[in-house]
Amino acid sequence: MASDNLTRDEARERARLLTVDANDVDLDLTTGDATFRSTSRIRFHAGEPGASSFVNLAAPALHEVMLNGVALDPAEVFDGRRIQLPQLAADNELRVVADCAYTRTGEGLHRFVDPVDNEVYLYTQFETFDAHRMYACFDQPDLKAEFTLTVTAPADWEVISNMGLVAAPEVARTGTAVRRFSPSPRISTYITALVAGPYASVHDRHGEIDLGIYCRRSLVQHLDPAELFEVTKQGFDFFHAAFDYPYPFGKYDQLFVPEFNAGAMENAGCVTFLEDYVFRSKVTAAAYERRAETVLHEMAHMWFGDLVTMRWWDDLWLNESFASYMSVLAESEATKYRGAWTTFASVEKTWAYRQDQLSSTHPIAADIEDNDAVKVNFDGITYAKGASVLKQLVAWVGQEEFLAALRVYFRRFAYANSTLADLLEALEETSGRDLSAWSKEWFQTAGVNTLRAQFETDGDGRFTSFAVVQEAPDEHPTLRSHRIAVGLYDRTGAGIVRREQVQTEVVGARTELPELIGRQQPDLVLVNDDDLTYAKIRLDQRSLATLTAGIGEVCESLPRTLCWAAAWDMLRDAEMPTRDYLTLVLGGIGRESDIGVVQTLLRHAKSAVDLYADPAYRATGLARLADGCEAAMRAAEPGSDHQLAWTRAFASAAHSPEHVRLLAALLSGAEELPGLAVDTDLRWLLVLRLAALGAADDAAIDAELERDNTAAGQRHAVAARAARPTRAAKDEAWRLVVDTDGLPNAMQGAVMAGFQQTGQSELLRSYRDPYFDAVARIWAERSPDMAQNIVVSLFPHLLAEPATVKRTDAYVRERQPAPALRRLLLEGRDGVVRALLAQRRDAAG
Repeated sequence: MASDNLTRDEARERARLLTVDANDVDLDLTTGDATFRSTSRIRFHAGEPGASSFVNLAAPALHEVMLNGVALDPAEVFDGRRIQLPQLAADNELRVVADCAYTRTGEGLHRFVDPVDNEVYLYTQFETFDAHRMYACFDQPDLKAEFTLTVTAPADWEVISNMGLVAAPEVARTGTAVRRFSPSPRISTYITALVAGPYASVHDRHGEIDLGIYCRRSLVQHLDPAELFEVTKQGFDFFHAAFDYPYPFGKYDQLFVPEFNAGAMENAGCVTFLEDYVFRSKVTAAAYERRAETVLHEMAHMWFGDLVTMRWWDDLWLNESFASYMSVLAESEATKYRGAWTTFASVEKTWAYRQDQLSSTHPIAADIEDNDAVKVNFDGITYAKGASVLKQLVAWVGQEEFLAALRVYFRRFAYANSTLADLLEALEETSGRDLSAWSKEWFQTAGVNTLRAQFETDGDGRFTSFAVVQEAPDEHPTLRSHRIAVGLYDRTGAGIVRREQVQTEVVGARTELPELIGRQQPDLVLVNDDDLTYAKIRLDQRSLATLTAGIGEVCESLPRTLCWAAAWDMLRDAEMPTRDYLTLVLGGIGRESDIGVVQTLLRHAKSAVDLYADPAYRATGLARLADGCEAAMRAAEPGSDHQLAWTRAFASAAHSPEHVRLLAALLSGAEELPGLAVDTDLRWLLVLRLAALGAADDAAIDAELERDNTAAGQRHAVAARAARPTRAAKDEAWRLVVDTDGLPNAMQGAVMAGFQQTGQSELLRSYRDPYFDAVARIWAERSPDMAQNIVVSLFPHLLAEPATVKRTDAYVRERQPAPALRRLLLEGRDGVVRALLAQRRDAAG
């Protein structure tokens, strides 16, 4: 069977030759549990009559190919992935009838059976190259066409697509019904969509837009539509005002679907979400904020991505970075989540800095040769660095000028495709600035700069010189132009407060700030105050001492978060010992009010101990962390988000016999903390940790599963079984994921999440060689998403040892893996190398 891939050159040639008018798709979902009947009728033009091309289709059985009224022999023209189309006319009509396959991998048309009530639920996921798993099509983003869908399905199902129904379903005596949907505007294949099954729904309306929210029936008791509708309406108001372009797809449905591979997907008018966003148990306000950001991210895509679409995946970042930036802007200005830029600095930019320091780093405007390459490019650069650079661009040209450019851009390229150059042209028109050099620095080069203050003072402590120094790594030596603010903060009785801020443009290796000469040196100098640019920052000794003594006293959340982030970055760069970072966190987190930052810091502290601590110190560090979490958990306000965050952090760090006894007591109810609800998801966390510590056997896991025999409960149970510190448990997990191919995507992910547990190095070491022995087969035999998840999740990252580096190097050198696989392996190696350097720094500290 041919490889299911499409190169950029093939896509360019096909787009040069063809113009597609319409994809008319007829699906019959009543033909069985494994396959469904798919009939496609495609109307298209060829610029060179007599030329040949091909259409994409992945199907176990092809029954009919009819091109311009002439039947083609499927055996001659179909290789399992492509149908060859010879002798095209100027105007063409193609009809393809096939049996396509349901998947359990989250790609194509995914089929799920709810263990609670045995109901069947379907949904599509087509980005980047999976629409042809459901219907024959020219599956690339720049061959946009009108999409018209007709579906035969059980009459009691909800069937949702990009557009609304033409009329009421036509119900047959057999209990089936035919739904015919209105034609869509011209859209790309990857944002066409189908969701079907007995979904529960809630409806509302905002202006002229019909709104729907859907989830499985067994989850509807947990759905909170009021909160979701509120954010949705606020988003539409904000984007309509910002873009001055009406929402382009009529109705707007948001569907929470099972076993989803991503956070969400921006199908036009039919957005799918990971159903973990339907909260079954108590979560903190940070979870609601992150969900709101996701809702707004996908809504922004309706304009940037769906209305105007990148020509090829080189400009994937144009979709994702823009949606990320606009979603946070909308959150901060139009919803109750006014601290969204603090979360952005804490989460997104941390992700971006990590990704940009890997050996696989790449320019924001990436060079994507084929669809295999783009699969691994949904990364921290495409999303978070790109959004950070857009934030810098807005600071550079002005927010009003930026939004004015978008209005020009949407009207110029509506229902069409564009490139980075098209966006920059609009920005230059509205801002009056030449962005060619700026664009080259920021979009076409890789790596992250480091900014630090360099100054001298006189005997009275006043600055006699002050400059911002810019550095770049040797591998990526570009020095960029930055619009930044430098904040001077003093320690006062009211906390650490900003006395003064100076904004400037940093260009080159050194930028003088003469306006600060004569100013009294503050307790804290914060370069990149307000987080305007994308750069690592370093703290001078006095500033670092101020933060070590009282980081929690910094009054505003954003500068405080920038200080936390600088410390984390210094730890990861082996400039701060792990034990010092742990002291900083435990000493200052108690005064941190932002719950999202608290949760990020607790995750970082756990990672610091697990990966970056001197192995000889690790047990001590883990005890300090767990004991600190327990004390804070007991002292927290009953029922508060902080109490829940500390409890979850304690459960993750617990390791001593005393900790085990407390976990077991919380689970059984023998010990209760006032206000703490030990609900379903918290119970599973306790069970997972007890299992990893050898204190919960199969019977205990089975008992918990009996309490929660749902799809989520089954995932928690397999994770807990895989977490147990026995060879039998690890062998069974390995067999389920590596040796067999029967698990659906979500269950596979759960098994892998349980498999690698800290404190189990002796057990995990025996799987290092088998991992490298199996990885080529996995990459060749599994679907793209499943293979990538296995390669990343089972990489022996917890074995931060020279042997892991040597084994990776040997594999890459001897086996010469495919570029995408090579990248994933080297990213795993990078993490181990960084951990080893940090461990040595901690030992020296």
